[in-house]
Amino acid sequence: MVAEKHKPVKEGCIFNIQRYTIHDGPGIRTEIFLKGCPLRCRWCSNPESISLHPEIGVYASRCIGISKCGYCLKVCPESENGAITVKEDRVTEIDRNICNGCLQCADACPSNALTVWGKKMNISEIMTVILSDTDFYAKSGGGVTISGGEPLLQWNFTIELLKECMAKNIHTCIETTLNIQTEVMLQVLPYADMIITDIKHMDSSKHREYTGSSNDLILKNMVAIADKNKPLIIRVPVIPEHNDADENIHATADFIKGELGNRVKQVQLLPYKQLGVEKYTSLGRDYPMNYFNPPEREIWEKNIKRIAAILQSYGIPAVPGTGAKTS
Repeated sequence: MVAEKHKPVKEGCIFNIQRYTIHDGPGIRTEIFLKGCPLRCRWCSNPESISLHPEIGVYASRCIGISKCGYCLKVCPESENGAITVKEDRVTEIDRNICNGCLQCADACPSNALTVWGKKMNISEIMTVILSDTDFYAKSGGGVTISGGEPLLQWNFTIELLKECMAKNIHTCIETTLNIQTEVMLQVLPYADMIITDIKHMDSSKHREYTGSSNDLILKNMVAIADKNKPLIIRVPVIPEHNDADENIHATADFIKGELGNRVKQVQLLPYKQLGVEKYTSLGRDYPMNYFNPPEREIWEKNIKRIAAILQSYGIPAVPGTGAKTS
């Protein structure tokens, strides 16, 4: 299958812009979060990132009452078909099979009980935010990180944004799942100074079980990046009882040492935290890790230090968390 060639796209769907970040690349950074992700990781804390399109989040506790307001029902073109559920005078749910995605209900809601996850922004609008922070980049060795979701699902837009940053001599980083066509990734790669990606599990069947996809393409793309001598930061989300067994950690170390070598600047071991539950509820979804009872902090901290020691024994620069300096 031949990948399509890059076609300039000047507008993308963004669900967050975070300024003054220090954990997703070197220095102080501005991080742009693009919507859309090909994976369905059980431990994902940003369910609003999965869909490529803007969507409504429902926060029933904020609703001031249909009897006092009711603007959402008045403007919704599908209200008579049951698109908006009301219980005890409050909006509690959106039927996403009926909702046409017009977003008028959120625009009309005065209390943010209905919130839009994601909005269309053009390159110029985003660059205005980025350029307001250039003094911080210069002083700290920072720059811009494009994240998601999976920013390479909107790869034509991502290239254009990276080009604008490069034209201003701003350091660029992409945080990506790498579960994307290799030919597409290779078209984006020249415009990124650094790549951040995850190794979630070395066993392909387990990877599919936990994320909805095998890891074959992901690992292939990591090797392709290393072959291009592009600096890599590898993250391992450490999920007890899922991917923290010694066998998997040693397999991870063998792959990093044997296939990626000194292109890996750092391996960051991230603890599992039960985050984003309220966002799942707002989108009418169940939290996928409801079955899991995470260990106490003292236990998982000890576990991560143990894993770091295993990786370090291979000569791999492994660190707990994302706080260690990267360059």
